[in-house]
Amino acid sequence: MRMYDIIKKKRDGEELSTEEINFFIEGYTKGEIPDYQASALCMAIFYKGMNPRETTDLTLAMAKSGDMLDLSVLGDKTVDKHSTGGVGDKVTLIVAPIAATLGCTVAKMSGRGLGHTGGTVDKLESIPGFKVEIPSDVFFSIVKQTGIAVIGQSGNLTPADKKLYALRDVTATVESLPLIASSIISKKLSAGSQHIVLDVTCGSGAFMKTPEAARELAKAMVEIGNMAGRHMTAVITNMDTPLGINIGNILEVKEAIDVLRGNGPEDLVTVCKTIASLMYASCFGVSAEDAMPKIEEAISSGAAFKKFKEMVAAQGGDVRFIDDPSLFESSKYVYEVKAEHAGYISHMNAETIGIASVVLGAGREKKEDSIDYKAGISLLKKTGSYVNVGDTIAILYTDLEDKIIDAEKMILGTIEMSETKPVDEKLIYEIIK
Repeated sequence: MRMYDIIKKKRDGEELSTEEINFFIEGYTKGEIPDYQASALCMAIFYKGMNPRETTDLTLAMAKSGDMLDLSVLGDKTVDKHSTGGVGDKVTLIVAPIAATLGCTVAKMSGRGLGHTGGTVDKLESIPGFKVEIPSDVFFSIVKQTGIAVIGQSGNLTPADKKLYALRDVTATVESLPLIASSIISKKLSAGSQHIVLDVTCGSGAFMKTPEAARELAKAMVEIGNMAGRHMTAVITNMDTPLGINIGNILEVKEAIDVLRGNGPEDLVTVCKTIASLMYASCFGVSAEDAMPKIEEAISSGAAFKKFKEMVAAQGGDVRFIDDPSLFESSKYVYEVKAEHAGYISHMNAETIGIASVVLGAGREKKEDSIDYKAGISLLKKTGSYVNVGDTIAILYTDLEDKIIDAEKMILGTIEMSETKPVDEKLIYEIIK
């Protein structure tokens, strides 16, 4: 079998066999297939696509290129939640303890933030003492004891995906649907959970800019996961505006605590209740509608908040900060961004606002960059809000005084105004099973 023939076959629009796909992934992971041939195949896939069987084979091959976490000792109600990314997305911090409170098992590996998209691991590490890198035996012990643990991606999981993603990033093949879907689902399969709920975001702050594109990706991922023997659900959510109010690690932890205590902004609460109900529904074989009262009870009773504290304590975190979020360290500079015009906010670009938070120190432009956990933005006015001249639109938190004006210009520059109130957009577009 030759890589040349595989490239030519896909270039001509033909279907690759399971053996050919495995040959490529195994060879590329071992370094036997050079980058120039791998990039040629990625470009051929970009233009010619893959059918569901090919995409599933590619996904399985990437998942099996490294370690496969076996969660079977934890029972058959292991559930994972994955988001395709966004701004202000602190959903995992909320839905994971809700699901665990209700008998689901959440043994989850999460990633770090890069660019305008924040990472769950960074948010958890902003809690003093919280450990996201723990030995596997300790990880399993915590999950058996508490029903929940969220750690950083560790070990030799999906090395093929790591290599391919880096290659796609520099060869303009990131947007290929089969390559996106296989990249995401291969990591979920290797992480071991039997039930997977995907939050496929769309809008200015998401990778997929339209509901139609998000739907296509969601359907592909659900089909791949099902063919690989997992219970799959996808929900398409709106990320045209940042989710919730706070953007930045400590700020988002505070907002998650607020929601778990029965408060919080309506959009964030709605998305979290929807996703948590889908997690429970998948694990227990009921409808999301029947699950919703249980989700609401887990929050209103305080049980989900208690479970979050239990997780924090089990992973070394100082629960005093969860009981009293005012203990968290504050930024040196707090600056209010004021409205320059009166009217309704008709649109704001979530990605630009996310990048503004990175400028303030809340995120990374490169993987090696450090993060200021205190930095971020509180967005007091969002799309649909009416503002008068001088009203506070956002509050900036940073230790970098020289970056404040840059961030302010970015936020004001991305806001569009109108005299009439814009039509409310859907928050939940569709649920795909």
